[in-house]
Amino acid sequence: MSRVLMVSAVSVALTASGTTAVVAKTAEKSRAAAVAPVAADLSRGRLVSATPLRTLDAEEVAAELAGDDEGAWDTGAVRYGLDTFRIVYRTVDPHGRPTTASGLLALPRSGERRLRTVSFTHGTELSKDNVASVSNSVWDQAPALTYASAGFATVLPDYLGLGSGSGPHPWMDVPSETTAALDMLRASRAAATAQGRELRPEVLVTGFSQGASAALGLARSLQEGADGWFRLRAVAPISGAYAFRDAELPALLAGRTAPKASVIYAALTLVAFNRLHHLYDTPAQVFRAPYDRTVEGLLDGTHTGGEVAAGTPDSIDALLTPRGRAMLAHPTGRLAAALRIADGVCTDWTPRAPIRLYYADGDEQAVTANTARCHAALRTRGVDAPPIDLGTPDYDGSRHLGSQQAGTAAVVRWFHRLR
Repeated sequence: MSRVLMVSAVSVALTASGTTAVVAKTAEKSRAAAVAPVAADLSRGRLVSATPLRTLDAEEVAAELAGDDEGAWDTGAVRYGLDTFRIVYRTVDPHGRPTTASGLLALPRSGERRLRTVSFTHGTELSKDNVASVSNSVWDQAPALTYASAGFATVLPDYLGLGSGSGPHPWMDVPSETTAALDMLRASRAAATAQGRELRPEVLVTGFSQGASAALGLARSLQEGADGWFRLRAVAPISGAYAFRDAELPALLAGRTAPKASVIYAALTLVAFNRLHHLYDTPAQVFRAPYDRTVEGLLDGTHTGGEVAAGTPDSIDALLTPRGRAMLAHPTGRLAAALRIADGVCTDWTPRAPIRLYYADGDEQAVTANTARCHAALRTRGVDAPPIDLGTPDYDGSRHLGSQQAGTAAVVRWFHRLR
């Protein structure tokens, strides 16, 4: 989840795990499909362009973070100014076909040549333009500003289909989020080199909401040797939906998440998963009239969160047909297989690097049972992944969005202590 829209006290921001483009038929195949492969295609991660965007001094960074109208961001870690660049790079789509994607690279003006690297994967955005490589809003820029001004080279992939990427965004698809994030690291290394800087191999991985699962996907891929240069140093996801099938979907359907957020996340789940896995033949099978004629178009990446909110009902019962609701309540077949891969970010690997799970008490979008289940799954394999309660942060009335603010401040302090 992330900021999907800002309406009244609820900023719709969907927590997410991911699905895979091709649902494997065996557990072993599913396991392999969820990990970004070592790049045999030498074009993967190749830098297409690096466009300079902004240069800020430390005072300007602090003023921008503190001046967010929806809620000031912590400025305690600000030490340096920074330069940002829009990166366009080569990667692959969910089916392994060549494509391009974009993202933001932020480099601190610290005077250091060799830089510690942070990868931040963002939460759900409905509009292609609401990502850090395009938008100058404080919300979209704040993670880059925070980590870069603290001295880290900061890499923010837009994912596929957002920013300057083509086609629809394969929402909640951890495998393609992983390849996009990994290839963004590779392209950012080339862009940094062109600036006379070097990205050190150890990557500090973090992400929020949808990006929390994406962060775990990238961490797993780095640990398993997907790249010859980069390797995992630590991972700190914030407010993810790591138990999408067993915690998030039941909460959404039972009314334990914010109503408008629940409607949009239910629609996103069916539309995005259908694009990759063919869950239904026609929208009318899962969406009630008149939304069966409009909802897929609303979720094509060209509409704002406000437009999506205005074009969807206020309750799940008004959105879904009995079949659509049953599909989410009792996933079977392709959807069940995809959700197993989505939730595999906590169940299918054993992290060997330091890991912390950040969450907000009373989160109205990413229910805390997600973090509890992830912690329990890791603990059964002997992994110390302490859940860190961020309390009850508030960002425009949302504890979920507030958790990105509070989590970013907490994670940057933790990353500074790791050497």
